[in-house]
Amino acid sequence: MATSHTAPRRRSSGLRTAIGLGALAEVVVYVLVASWIGLGWTILATLATSALGWALLARQGTKALGELRLRAEEHRAPGRALGDAGLVALGGLLMVLPGFLGDLLGLLCLLPATRALPRALITRGLLRRLPDRLRGPVYVRSTRTEPVAGPDQPFRAGPASRVIEGEVAPERTDP
Repeated sequence: MATSHTAPRRRSSGLRTAIGLGALAEVVVYVLVASWIGLGWTILATLATSALGWALLARQGTKALGELRLRAEEHRAPGRALGDAGLVALGGLLMVLPGFLGDLLGLLCLLPATRALPRALITRGLLRRLPDRLRGPVYVRSTRTEPVAGPDQPFRAGPASRVIEGEVAPERTDP
């Protein structure tokens, strides 16, 4: 007796579909470009865009990592610099891989002037997946009754030395 078991549908199936459609689009564009300018020129253009990708990745990656290092030395939160470093890495990967559509997306991620567009699209996608209560500012209502003295030293990255007791408030409450 044979039994069939269907696996539960996963969220990654949409990602797999998008990757598959992207690969198919890359092949179609590659064939169209090869039929337009010839296979030799298409291969040469692919090698040229890969070399450009390596050069841009080295230049922009060095800048992004330098900004991250500077923020770490000054004990500041990485903020946008961390996102920029991730976009530079993604853009470099897309530029190095063969394909003209990936090169265009990679350029958007690598060039500082156009990096705001992919950053905004990724932010919008991430915010759409977050629950409503985590999207906006989070307000905390303190339950501590005794006063808290200020820190002896300025902020240092590392393990927390103090704990402030409190609870997340559903909305802002001013005393």
